[in-house]
Amino acid sequence: MNAEWIRQLPDGSNITLKNRRTIARDAQGRIFQERRYFVPDDGKHESTATQIEISDPTTHQRYVCRPAERFCRLEQFFDSNFLSSPAGAASPGKPGVSAVESLGTQMIAGLETIGTRETNLIETATIGNEAPVLEKREFWYSPRLGVNLITERQEPRFATQQNFEVTNIALGEPDAKLFDPPSGFRILDIRRPPEIPSSAPSSQD
Repeated sequence: MNAEWIRQLPDGSNITLKNRRTIARDAQGRIFQERRYFVPDDGKHESTATQIEISDPTTHQRYVCRPAERFCRLEQFFDSNFLSSPAGAASPGKPGVSAVESLGTQMIAGLETIGTRETNLIETATIGNEAPVLEKREFWYSPRLGVNLITERQEPRFATQQNFEVTNIALGEPDAKLFDPPSGFRILDIRRPPEIPSSAPSSQD
């Protein structure tokens, strides 16, 4: 996945940072994904992996691994199915009310996707703003893969824009080794709190 973060400065110039990370899902629903630093897209900076997450909806467990520390935390995991579904009927953009608009379909990387645009209008003086603020989010969802291939977010309140695009899509089964904790990493299981030994009964006079 390619991710781009753009922030507009008061003088009208932009700061643009990017990263590229690997995400994989197998037939069992297990998910592997990296977290990487955003860096300038100038060919001089390397985006290193800060975290690796391996989630299993069947066993309800997730490994959160930190490569710099060679350490993994094993925790409970429950799939929230947080995916943008295809758009419903378009709704009018009234002040203070979110609107959902269908954008139809388009082919992306050989896959059919369904487009949705969500807008939220923040009325003047709602958050101290002197003029209305319009936030936009656009999604292109692949029913075959069950994920958004393109996500774009515009947040004028923070003068930022975020763009996410799934690229280099391989439809075959990923390497099973991706879903095992990295070799040599220490594992800390936090699914159950450590047992606290009971104190010896006190003697009574």
